[in-house]
Amino acid sequence: MNKESLVQFIQQVLPMSQAKAGQVVEKFKPMQFERNGHVLEAGKVCHTSHFIEKGIIRSYTYDVDGNEVTTAFYPENTFTNDLLSFFKRSPAKEYLQAVTGCETWYITYEDMQASFHTIPEFREFGRLNIVNQYSTLKERMLSMLQETAEQRYSNLINSSPGIFQHVPLKYIASYLGITDTSLSRIRKEFARKAASC
Repeated sequence: MNKESLVQFIQQVLPMSQAKAGQVVEKFKPMQFERNGHVLEAGKVCHTSHFIEKGIIRSYTYDVDGNEVTTAFYPENTFTNDLLSFFKRSPAKEYLQAVTGCETWYITYEDMQASFHTIPEFREFGRLNIVNQYSTLKERMLSMLQETAEQRYSNLINSSPGIFQHVPLKYIASYLGITDTSLSRIRKEFARKAASC
């Protein structure tokens, strides 16, 4: 593992010199997770924020009937954490789980706070990254209210096609808010339309 993908990600979010980017990533350390291993468990405080170099992580929780519901997917070259738990130092309400074997670069809450105060570029990058994460959450919430299951499926396959190659379909179905049977029907419809084009 090397930090080049993390450096490139940071420079995409906030253009800066290689030297400054190197300073921003200085406190990040490598970590690996086995497939199905937990990055975070509900009820525990989130102490680390992870940049995913390889693999896919999902967040999930349980509904009032005890059914497991996938709430988000975090593919390669994205950050994952429980924002509220991480910054408010409160117990997480969701789980973070490696869907595949994962390699990440993580930073602790303490190191992030220190970097916020000492590196202006880190502070600005952090602000932009949090805004981007919030935007993703907001779009997800609105899509569940304003879009059909077919539209949500189409958006997911266009934005993150790799998810369909590595993630069990039951996780994708629960993320889209539909049953496994409905997902199977939608996939067949999309395949039929693609074949007829």
